[in-house]
Amino acid sequence: MFDKLATLEEKYNDLTDKLSDPAIISDQVRFQKYAKTHSELDSVMVIYREYKGVITEIADDKEMLNEKQEADFKAMIQAELAELSERKEDLEAKLKLLLLPKDPNDDKNVIVEIRGGTGGDEAALFAGHLFRMYSRYAESNRWRVEIMSGSATELGGFKEVIFMIEGKGAYSRLKYESGVHRVQRIPATESGGRIHTSTATVAVLPEVEEVELHIDLSELRFDVYRSSGPGGQSVNTTDSAVRVTHIPTGLVVSCQDEKSQHKNKDKALRILRARLLDKLQDEQHEEQAAERKSQVGTGDRSERIRTYNYPQGRMTDHRIGLTLYRLDSILEGDIGEIVDALTTADQTERLKAVES
Repeated sequence: MFDKLATLEEKYNDLTDKLSDPAIISDQVRFQKYAKTHSELDSVMVIYREYKGVITEIADDKEMLNEKQEADFKAMIQAELAELSERKEDLEAKLKLLLLPKDPNDDKNVIVEIRGGTGGDEAALFAGHLFRMYSRYAESNRWRVEIMSGSATELGGFKEVIFMIEGKGAYSRLKYESGVHRVQRIPATESGGRIHTSTATVAVLPEVEEVELHIDLSELRFDVYRSSGPGGQSVNTTDSAVRVTHIPTGLVVSCQDEKSQHKNKDKALRILRARLLDKLQDEQHEEQAAERKSQVGTGDRSERIRTYNYPQGRMTDHRIGLTLYRLDSILEGDIGEIVDALTTADQTERLKAVES
């Protein structure tokens, strides 16, 4: 680990010199490239340099202990050594985490797909509540939310809703949300007061740029049709809705929320690119099944990951055994504690894999 850190420090120092070189400053393409790498190394270097400082202090204290000292002064040095040793262990743990391979998608925007599962209208209502939860969480992080496609119900829920969340680190925070979410509550239409169980599925996909995944237009079929459902005059009276079919895989994406056929086509292609890359990654994951199982949040989307129990005001994440009794605030978007716990659990599993 320390050989790697020494190499990274050399690279960091070299980049620092380059960023003050007038020739590189005048070449904005190179400058931005170097600045990005330099920024990515910042957090590691801050901790590594603090660690080296602690090592130096420990060595100095040990040297003083070997000299003739008064008993009181010796006791003070020994107490300081104990504190420095704890700090050293803490910094080593942080460095191990920082050196874990970074998910290349972590800084990307995300496309979130929520679909009502078992439970009919109640499942669609729950899908709507999940959409609100993620939207509120995005707002608290000052991220932008844009609905890409939606199929609303008369009761205010969604049979399906697809939306983009734009913001730095959105994928790193939301990638653990994919899976089956289960709700237990008494529906408003239930006269007997019985608790019903419904589900909704969530899929979180990183946004894929066109340069990352080229789609051959000859492999696509575009169909245009008249939008249906609630909307303005032009939405329902012009052929603005677009359906895109990727012929080799059979993947189909439809968008009809915009008045413009061009905008609907653009949204559909953005969703299609994300789904295609996800399909490719799923195929790779199947080849690396053991690794997939060891990671929190990258499991099968048919897996039940969380239960929201209204009568008890309880949320339980089944992957890490986390239970919180503040369901109201969670559904209002206060999910930071859950995300942090899932991130920590994933990092712990990855550390075990590296050390084994």
